[in-house]
Amino acid sequence: MAAAVKKQFLHAWQGYERYAWGHDALRPLSRKPRDWYGTPLEMTQVDALDTLVLMGLHKQARRDRLYIDRHLSFDKNVYAKTFEVTIRLLGGLLSGYELTGDRHLLALADDLGTRLLPAFDTPTGLPWRYVNLRTGQVRGADTNPAEAGTLLLEFGTLSRLTGNPLFYRRAKRALVAVWKRRSAIGLVGSAINVKTGRWTGTDSSITGGIDSYYEYQIKCWVLFRDPQCKRMWDASIAAVNKYLADDLHGGLWYGHADMRTGKRTATEYGALDAFFPAELALAGQLHRAERLQASSYRMWKRYGIEPEVIDYATMRAVYPGYELRPEIVESTYYLYHYTHDWKYLRMGAAMFRDFVKYCRTPVAFAALASVESKKQADRMESYVFAETFKYFYLLFTPRGTLDFDKVVFNTEGHPLLRTPPPASRIGSVGARP
Repeated sequence: MAAAVKKQFLHAWQGYERYAWGHDALRPLSRKPRDWYGTPLEMTQVDALDTLVLMGLHKQARRDRLYIDRHLSFDKNVYAKTFEVTIRLLGGLLSGYELTGDRHLLALADDLGTRLLPAFDTPTGLPWRYVNLRTGQVRGADTNPAEAGTLLLEFGTLSRLTGNPLFYRRAKRALVAVWKRRSAIGLVGSAINVKTGRWTGTDSSITGGIDSYYEYQIKCWVLFRDPQCKRMWDASIAAVNKYLADDLHGGLWYGHADMRTGKRTATEYGALDAFFPAELALAGQLHRAERLQASSYRMWKRYGIEPEVIDYATMRAVYPGYELRPEIVESTYYLYHYTHDWKYLRMGAAMFRDFVKYCRTPVAFAALASVESKKQADRMESYVFAETFKYFYLLFTPRGTLDFDKVVFNTEGHPLLRTPPPASRIGSVGARP
């Protein structure tokens, strides 16, 4: 299975090399490149580098790394999305540096991190959604917990590697700023204003817009041993399990609720929510993780591949597209690591066969416009290389390719080494929550 994953990865990578080399992404049906901001930031090349290294594709990894070294520049007059650029580019450069020792990758990471710092200049500490990489100008006052609170693994690692504590402090302040604005029952909403700190959306869930806010609380504790992050996670997961968890039709799901009252607002669960079994397993809640993973897999099997969102009360697709998401594969990998139960290998093998059956194109892999019709869409995001293929490969590859217990994966699937100094040396922020 590991060899099969590598073969399909190479198929997609060769399509990218042929039709979109030097650009952010490949459109797999039209065979044309796509750049996020009109000028390339080499999103796919940076996102894919550590996967190339881990798969032992040394020739491809060297070509990719040399191109990044020679051509990638962040001195561009573009308003980049703080969150996406952090998890994809900053995370990918840091992981690439730790795996290869190429110091130019670290220099690029330092330059990018510095260019992103103006995003944190707000009255609340919540970062602006966009920052101009050349001028430092900012915009986008409406953000969400995920985009504001999913920066600490990358900025903290940058602090550790450069010795500059400012990166850790700014990102930690942003995470704490979201935490301090939780409701009386411990939940956060879906949208918040960075200037006022007021909630502009009060729907609470574990899905996109909130998801990785919780992920980085537990992972900050694991990576940096920051006790404040552990306290935030312990309180957060208690509220999430109390108000968002839902036992229905014999399965465990996590739905939506009003952040202030805890009243159920929707029975929706989807591809992005499927990350949560991994975090539960990482935090030691293994029984709950296994129950939720069973529900995620039930969602996958309902249509032969995973829809973006279902109503778990009716098991019907609310948003029927499939975006080549990695989250369910990630959780399968985590659960196999913690249980060594072969059912997760069988689960992963079945999902990989479906993934290839429906999404493979003559030159790469394509998203699906609908899991019902299986009609393909002209999209292949860089996370397919950074996460989807990586987690499939790590699930099946012999042990030794990567020591799970020596790394923490950022939310884009980039492994960061667990070699931190005490959190006090890279900067603690805020009052004890």
